[in-house]
Amino acid sequence: MTDNHHLPVSLPEQKAGSVTFADDVIAIIAGIAATDVEGVAGMSGGISSGISDMLGRKNLTKGVKVEVGSEQVAVDLYLVINYGVRIIEVSKNVQENVKKAIEDMTGLSVVEVNVHVLGVKIEKEPAVVPSEPAEPAPQPRVK
Repeated sequence: MTDNHHLPVSLPEQKAGSVTFADDVIAIIAGIAATDVEGVAGMSGGISSGISDMLGRKNLTKGVKVEVGSEQVAVDLYLVINYGVRIIEVSKNVQENVKKAIEDMTGLSVVEVNVHVLGVKIEKEPAVVPSEPAEPAPQPRVK
């Protein structure tokens, strides 16, 4: 089930109202913004997204985890990078592009964009992606 978060907005034709963003909406924006950056080969979503891919389903939230508050967003991206690129530069460009896209499209403040490079894609070969590491229990990062 997808969580929805409310953002108070004053509408010109009404006294007040609210805008609700599903977590998946923020994740889709982040995933598209990340894959638009040159040097990113794709997103790594683990076993479940691999099954979706085999079934022919495109998962636009693959490799993206978001934590959405009423005013802020924190994002974790799990990427596969093209071989031969400057990984630090690509990661920095991904962070900037994702932050800008989310803030421009939603008005929410992005408090962090964490880039986890899980693999390297070598031309004409499938991406080399190790299994995802176990994650510690998440701590709230947004207010």
